[in-house]
Amino acid sequence: MVGDGHRIATYSWGELDDPVAVVVHGFASSTKDNWVATGWVRDLLRAGYRVIGLDQRGHGASDKPHEASDYSLSQLAGDVETVLDTYLVDEAFYVGYSLGARVGWEVVQDIAPRIPRAILGGVPDGIPLARLDIEQVRAYAEEGIPVTDPVTQNYVRLTERVPGNDLRALLAIARGLRETKTVDPDPAHAPQQPVLFATGSQDAIIPGSRALAAAAPQGRFLEIPDRHHFNAPGSRVFREQALAFLQEG
Repeated sequence: MVGDGHRIATYSWGELDDPVAVVVHGFASSTKDNWVATGWVRDLLRAGYRVIGLDQRGHGASDKPHEASDYSLSQLAGDVETVLDTYLVDEAFYVGYSLGARVGWEVVQDIAPRIPRAILGGVPDGIPLARLDIEQVRAYAEEGIPVTDPVTQNYVRLTERVPGNDLRALLAIARGLRETKTVDPDPAHAPQQPVLFATGSQDAIIPGSRALAAAAPQGRFLEIPDRHHFNAPGSRVFREQALAFLQEG
């Protein structure tokens, strides 16, 4: 249970004494879809890490409220921090993708002494989910009107591909993040610890991700070859480079 009474599904693998990696998935995904099915959990365990995952509110097996007010950026970041507290984890490496990376930008600064190193994959600058046509999603969810915007179609396909997704909850997430007044990552207040930023070479957000990496004093950028935003987590190059980066610490 988190502070406002919602239930957050969590997962733990590995030995209690191993260094911890907390993995936080992207929009319309889940721990299983983003990290288990793509081999991340397997490879982290083989490398000697204990892995803690969570389904962000509105996703997976977690509660899925339909009110935009339940999805501020601070609430999403607070959920991650509550999960670490619940598992009595004093220090963890942070691994996030897309929405999980945007949330991570906040987490690694909110509790900086507890996050010595982080990986932020596919992190957007500007308003999260800004390319999503909210009105088209609403019309599709409520009236069955087909979505015509290509980017929004991709999000809807992703939503419908992952079992258990609730389109109305995901619509509330998009609205909630747009109503958050501090959604833009501020390069003037970038994470101070080592951070690997990684974005697909075919992802439209790559210039913004590069700029955020350049703003971080210990930032590093990985261009994931031949990947777009929706298939980058499955890249073997991404996994290998991420593990190498974590092992530097």
